[in-house]
Amino acid sequence: MKQTNVLVIGSGLAGLIAALTAAEEGNEVILLTKTNDLLSGNTSQAQGGIIYRGETDSPQMLVNDLKLAGDGHCWEPAIQQLATLGPKLIDEILVKKIGVNFDKNGSEFDLTAEGAHSLRRIVHNKDKTGEAIQVAVIKKVKENSNITILTNQVVFDLLTLSHHSKNSIDIYEHPACFGAYVFDNNTKTIYPIFANRTILATGGLGQIFLHTTNPAEATGDGIALAWRAGARCFNLEYIQFHPTALFEGDKRFLISEAVRGEGGVLVDKNGNEFMQRFHPQKSLAPRDIVARSIHKVMLETSSTNVFIDITHKSKEWLQNRFPTIYQHCFNVGIDMASDLIPVVPAAHYSCGGVGVSLRGRTSLRRLYAVGEISCTGVHGANRLASSSLLEALVWGYLAGKDTSKSWKKDDYFPAIYEWVDEKEEIDPALIFQDWTSIKYTMWNYVGLIRTKERLHRAQNMLRNLQLAIEGFYRKAKMSREIIELRNGLQAAIAVTNATVESPYSRGTHYLEK
Repeated sequence: MKQTNVLVIGSGLAGLIAALTAAEEGNEVILLTKTNDLLSGNTSQAQGGIIYRGETDSPQMLVNDLKLAGDGHCWEPAIQQLATLGPKLIDEILVKKIGVNFDKNGSEFDLTAEGAHSLRRIVHNKDKTGEAIQVAVIKKVKENSNITILTNQVVFDLLTLSHHSKNSIDIYEHPACFGAYVFDNNTKTIYPIFANRTILATGGLGQIFLHTTNPAEATGDGIALAWRAGARCFNLEYIQFHPTALFEGDKRFLISEAVRGEGGVLVDKNGNEFMQRFHPQKSLAPRDIVARSIHKVMLETSSTNVFIDITHKSKEWLQNRFPTIYQHCFNVGIDMASDLIPVVPAAHYSCGGVGVSLRGRTSLRRLYAVGEISCTGVHGANRLASSSLLEALVWGYLAGKDTSKSWKKDDYFPAIYEWVDEKEEIDPALIFQDWTSIKYTMWNYVGLIRTKERLHRAQNMLRNLQLAIEGFYRKAKMSREIIELRNGLQAAIAVTNATVESPYSRGTHYLEK
């Protein structure tokens, strides 16, 4: 058993900033990640940039763009907070304290455009902005003596008064989280961590879909943990599908929206532009509209993909502006300077999640959620490009600050029941097949275009699968694989149920009559 003031679960930008801020407030912090390295999750995959401020920009202009992209479903206090505080924290934390090297033109930041933004306000580091930020923040985290880093650790349950206390009277207390149960994938042992505050920063759920830009670790763990603990989750029907993932091999490498922001246009298999048919902003329309438009054109032309054409730019310019994308495409036989880039939509970002306040507090006392796992209300029904890193920075910082505030009974740690290990080995073929069932069900029935019939079919299939998976989970020898499968299925069920209950189309939730 371990004990700490603050437990942070996840090492993306939101978790790192929360851990660093909490530690600077004088807290002892344990930072967990289920991978071998802190450089994991969706943050390091972010290419295009992070919202800053344009030359003639204002907070209200950004608020208006967020509302437009979010299809009018954003929470006003949250987007006001993001628009006013976000650029200040970039200056104070990322630039001055952390030392992130954003690209510049002379002494000024090089600002680029992205879809649904009314002006150029995105700062970036070439086409690997997320990685540049994450690497710099990790360095600061490792230098802080108040932070203990534990890698290859998989959380499989949050500790709550209502589920884990030996004292039956605790069921009458206000629902609260006091830490987590953890599987150590290094030693194959299980142990609890008691924490005054727990911060969920587990990232996305893209791996529950067949095609996704997310890394392998994005299996929806946080949604499953919060759901089982009883925390309120909402807006889960709003899954953003990025319009332009490279159509190559089994993985879907992201072709950043910044490529279109710098003049790339979408064309069909005959080389014809088509986005003017669907939206006045053409290739830079909001992502949900672009993704569905691509889907429609693929059906119309009987094609497996469409293309981005940025061949009007020189090879030298492309290699300098998009070195990572250029090299990846070149490695698979595509020269951006002379070839069209084949692209398809892929599951990219969960706009909903665990509901939180303006300081990241969830409906469970002592539990916070930050980053993609949370639902702040910023994204509404569809996320504005490059807003996720800014949201992670703002809510990670505010949650970290808030952990030093005293709540009633926040130092209470009840006695808990000892964990009983099971011994049954699980056939890897079962895990593979169950994941395949989840991914195909979600892609075909709960994907870009939904119908009531498809959604109800998905509900029935996932419920039946849950009976089988919960059955062998109870008898299984603990492993990362069985934990992720159970969590992924629970996340898929939560998303599907939310989608069934949402009665009308909005943003990324497109319901066909």
